[in-house]
Amino acid sequence: MTTDISMTTLILLCLTSCAAGWIDAVVGGGGLVQLPALLIGLPHLSPATALGTNKAVAICGTTTAAVAYTRRAALDLRLAARIGIAALAGSLTGALFASGINSAVMRPLIMAALLAVLAFVLLRPTFGVTAAPAAPVGRRRMLAALLVAGIGIGLYDGLLGPGTGTFLVLALVGILHMDLVSASGTAKIVNVCTNLGALVTFTVQGAVLWQLAAPMAVFNIAGGALGARMALKRGSGFVRVVLMVVVVSLVCKLAYDQWGA
Repeated sequence: MTTDISMTTLILLCLTSCAAGWIDAVVGGGGLVQLPALLIGLPHLSPATALGTNKAVAICGTTTAAVAYTRRAALDLRLAARIGIAALAGSLTGALFASGINSAVMRPLIMAALLAVLAFVLLRPTFGVTAAPAAPVGRRRMLAALLVAGIGIGLYDGLLGPGTGTFLVLALVGILHMDLVSASGTAKIVNVCTNLGALVTFTVQGAVLWQLAAPMAVFNIAGGALGARMALKRGSGFVRVVLMVVVVSLVCKLAYDQWGA
């Protein structure tokens, strides 16, 4: 693994990590910014090492944001923990196969899903702005949440990663009828688990550049703390706008990776 990193590259990566932490805390999708930055800033870094280093950084900011949401928002921690355990198992499994995934096949499928999500959010102005009346989560919805938001999205996070937080928010709103702020807070807890599962696998494989991850993590934590405060203060309407911007950006990024120069 390369360790020859210029000060300019390090500073730019740290600033990018701060922005990624903010995006992740508000609505997820910080990997859209951070992972490409690692690959561009350090072109000789292997994809597996980039993924592993990204996880080492992301888990710090995500944990900070999760703590902030837990302290200031009424979250169902038991529900979040159950989904998180399923997601951890999914991400552990996904990371094992990360080196062999054909991302060229996955990207069109992810783009189609994101475009469908964007159309749905645009056509449903009240999506996630207000929560459904409080009611116990039935077995079917709980099972769907465990399979989709837990194992399914956890598997994706271990395999590829970018947009995981966004997918979690959308799944929690769609399946469990949460408002966007509660969904963002719950997604942070689940995302900590997915990051942990993938990070354990990448660490065992020796695919983490710790000397780079440490300074980037400091900036990611700062961005995560700021993003969580803004989301809690400004509410679901603000999160909805950021969500649409992140989804559009993720679609453009995936399209460029697939068909760009």
